[in-house]
Amino acid sequence: MSADRIDRTDPEAAIAEAAKAYSNWGRWGEDDVLGTLNFLDEAKRREGAALIRDGVSFSLSQAFDMDGPQKGWRRRTNPVHTMLATGTDAALGGQGFPHGFGGADDVIAMPLQCSTQWDGLGHIFDHGTAWNGRPAEKVVTSEGDLVTGIEHMAPHVAGRGVLLDVGLVVGQDGELPDGFAITEEHLAATAAAHGVSVGRGDLVLVRTGRLARARHEGWGDYAGGPAPGLSFSTAGWLHRSEIAGIATDTWGFEVRPNEFDHAFQPLHQVAIPHIGLLIGEMWDLDALASHCAADGRYEFWLTAAPLPITGSVGSPVNPIAVK
Repeated sequence: MSADRIDRTDPEAAIAEAAKAYSNWGRWGEDDVLGTLNFLDEAKRREGAALIRDGVSFSLSQAFDMDGPQKGWRRRTNPVHTMLATGTDAALGGQGFPHGFGGADDVIAMPLQCSTQWDGLGHIFDHGTAWNGRPAEKVVTSEGDLVTGIEHMAPHVAGRGVLLDVGLVVGQDGELPDGFAITEEHLAATAAAHGVSVGRGDLVLVRTGRLARARHEGWGDYAGGPAPGLSFSTAGWLHRSEIAGIATDTWGFEVRPNEFDHAFQPLHQVAIPHIGLLIGEMWDLDALASHCAADGRYEFWLTAAPLPITGSVGSPVNPIAVK
């Protein structure tokens, strides 16, 4: 489906058509819990590791603190960091340790998808059906994701990373406007401009410039509001390219407002439960993008393991790109 063929009035039919055309159900067996991460194999990791030349590294994570973008939608808040023991306690002798020993401890409380994160395979359903055709009520319960918890992905998310700086190639001053739908043609043009290929087993990072704009304008509606992002029409490319995962610098990965008159995240509804795609959001790609533009190399080693939180449908992550 091309972007100009999207019928804005009928998201139900478009989602059903794409789900049928791009389904990976059964591709890796009925017990699969990894989805497209199956494409990221040992050979792909060796290929990615060979890209390390200079040893320069970049954290692709936003900060986890009270100054983040969340505004309470669906009870998503910014992290709350609390000290359990402090230097003040130690200096006043209140910790009870011998021979002058002192220390500090802290705790954090936060939704797992409040900052830089991965969406797990149990995060989105289509008409009550989860990844690989399983009934949603038998996958995710009040006890968590009993089948595809994100802990299963923890050893696997490391390999060849590719940056597609669509904001630089297609946008103005490195940024795309809100509501800009990134099509397969935009992705191909960006890859060509960077002199890089995208294919089986890759971890693809799409920079729109939306986070950069939030930095100089303030958070505003960054969390849940209008934003550039992938067009619904890219579902075929996401399936056909056989990438292992994809992440953006936006809150919701796909273009917002969505490309239908009445819809909510329709590309998620195809990509996660049907394609089995690993999706990352709110990644900070700006420093990496500047370095790539300077040296002309848009591929690198990327390690981005989710925390192995048993039964979780998402996880915070501190991705590290090494060039």
